[in-house]
Amino acid sequence: MANVRRTIVTVSAIILFDGTCAFCERSVKFIAGRDDGYFRFGASQNPEGRALLEKFGTSRESARSMILIEGDRIYLRSDAVLRIAQRMKPPWKYAGLLLAVPRPLRDLVYRCVAAVRHRIAGASNACEIPPPEIRARMI
Repeated sequence: MANVRRTIVTVSAIILFDGTCAFCERSVKFIAGRDDGYFRFGASQNPEGRALLEKFGTSRESARSMILIEGDRIYLRSDAVLRIAQRMKPPWKYAGLLLAVPRPLRDLVYRCVAAVRHRIAGASNACEIPPPEIRARMI
């Protein structure tokens, strides 16, 4: 019997984040260390990020949140964060179970954290160059 070689195709997804937010940048570093390389990253304010937002008809206000683009679907706020968590290594992947909580309640918590994120983490150092392992995954 001949050896059959199987090719596993890893589909990747894109996370758009607020490039002016240190909390968001730290989140990208956190995710990149726990996702087995599945995600690519881009700031919503960059030309590539803006083009993706336009393609999906997403408002500029939404661009200030964490956005997940997976295939032809776009996920915002808590949907994005929890779907991202599902792709991470344990124990973080179990946060995806919170998708069972009604979206209005999840998004309320998301908006509360988003409202204070700059106070929690400060402003972003937009001039900081990401580490090579993340830079290679930027769009």
